[in-house]
Amino acid sequence: MKIWGAISNAVTGWMMILRGEPGWRERFSISTPGLIIALIIYACAAFLAVAIASTSIGMPSLPGVLAAMFVLGLPVIALVLTLLGTRMGLKSNEPIYPILVPGTYVLTAFLLIEGALAMIGGPVVMLAWVGLGYLLYRLARAATGWNLGIAAAFAVLTVVLLVAMRMALYMLSNPGT
Repeated sequence: MKIWGAISNAVTGWMMILRGEPGWRERFSISTPGLIIALIIYACAAFLAVAIASTSIGMPSLPGVLAAMFVLGLPVIALVLTLLGTRMGLKSNEPIYPILVPGTYVLTAFLLIEGALAMIGGPVVMLAWVGLGYLLYRLARAATGWNLGIAAAFAVLTVVLLVAMRMALYMLSNPGT
């Protein structure tokens, strides 16, 4: 039941962030256990995405599932790298959990929405990227003392890094002809 409560609180917290309401931090467990729960929920959503994507071709072997889950974990890696890079560039001591915990929940929603849009195909997937960028911008503004430009740069760089890492893996996995 704790998982469902965490998801419900995350949805409420994100609605508060989007509305600019105070008190959104109380909806998230901004701690190491809270981050672990968010990552478990993300991993379950990634596994579900692999299973749904495999319905027409059959479930891949364990190494295939692990490889797919690694690729689906790239958004979290992009968030962490961009957050740490932004903090280092600003020489800031902003805490990371107020961005990582809610950010992981929004990345879970992004994973599912992007997957649904990918089934439609084509450039409509870019809508998920734009939406993710906006949500990360709102989170950065709410969780940190960063100004508008830094929060926007953080959001854009996170999405660009996510797309670049996926493109790099795609290029590495397909040998040139």
